[in-house]
Amino acid sequence: MIPFNKPYFTGQETEYIKDAVAKGKISGNGYYTQLCQTYFEKKYGFSKCLLTTSCTDALEMAAILIDVKEGDEIIMPSYTFVSTANAFVLRGAKIIFADSNPKHPGIDEDKLEALVTPKTKAIVPVHYAGVACDMDKIMDVAQKYNLYVIEDAAQAIDSFYTGKDGVKRALGSIGHLAAFSFHETKNIISGEGGMLVINDPTFSKRAEIIWEKGTNRSAFFRGEVDKYGWVDIGSSFLPSEIIAAFLWAQLENSEAIQSKRKEIWNQYFEGLKNWAEHHKVQLPFVPEHATNNAHMFYLVFPTLEQRQAVINALKEKDIYAVFHYISLHSSLYFDKQHWGGQLSQSDNYSNCLLRLPFYFELNPSVVIDAIIK
Repeated sequence: MIPFNKPYFTGQETEYIKDAVAKGKISGNGYYTQLCQTYFEKKYGFSKCLLTTSCTDALEMAAILIDVKEGDEIIMPSYTFVSTANAFVLRGAKIIFADSNPKHPGIDEDKLEALVTPKTKAIVPVHYAGVACDMDKIMDVAQKYNLYVIEDAAQAIDSFYTGKDGVKRALGSIGHLAAFSFHETKNIISGEGGMLVINDPTFSKRAEIIWEKGTNRSAFFRGEVDKYGWVDIGSSFLPSEIIAAFLWAQLENSEAIQSKRKEIWNQYFEGLKNWAEHHKVQLPFVPEHATNNAHMFYLVFPTLEQRQAVINALKEKDIYAVFHYISLHSSLYFDKQHWGGQLSQSDNYSNCLLRLPFYFELNPSVVIDAIIK
């Protein structure tokens, strides 16, 4: 059997977990948390990083930080996971869904400005499959209308964007804030887990307070205040040292993990390109401004029926491929909003996109052969 996903373990995870226990502190913001946060800040140039229990928590922190209130409008793609929207709906925001790009499932940057109103507070681009949205276009719209940009970089670890100035920047380092995921389906994992990136320094102090349940506890332990108390809203967003220790083992091996995943991605692409052209199936598209972090490999079929036929054929051979998001604008929850809009590209990806099995130990040739024969 070939599952859709299989978590990869480096072998050091349990050793570091044992070490965390031996250090006598397994609650949040300890030795391994600091190691992981510093790693990201140094390697990718993020201004400040805070590990969280999930990417969902990181997005919820971002919504609190930009003071989302009842009636504020947040622009985001409809083709995304529900957490992207929930984080802002929980604060009372109205979600304005944007369509996807015809060439890839990311947001259609050219249609963003038409969605801006006096109530718009932020744009939340999602770097689908780790492939960069055109951040220059997004940041230009945000600057023109004085909007925040929060990058949903859940799938985008170790992926980059090259802007019109020729500078290559890590995804998650461009918007005011960004959120990453270390869920077991991602490239680098900790089971559950996430991270908030703070690029706008005006958010740094408050982010730490929100992260620590609305208290200035972190400042207290640094000796900056003589006591700590409740100073803002917040929640228990910190992961335990157990999660951070697991993550550190993965980060130490990130280059080997990424190298192997790119090898698998390239094998898929080369093995399927002739078949895909013959059957009018769209392979993943990586724009010139983006890099490929090999988060996933997907196919976009001409029809839903063709996709289902391939799913069924693979399942008969114990190979499990899955479709991805159901467009949020067509969800049961959002249907209550009586939105009535049409997002044809987003619906097309919902109906026709298929994700192939993808994990470190996969032999993609077995899946390729099952598809083309």
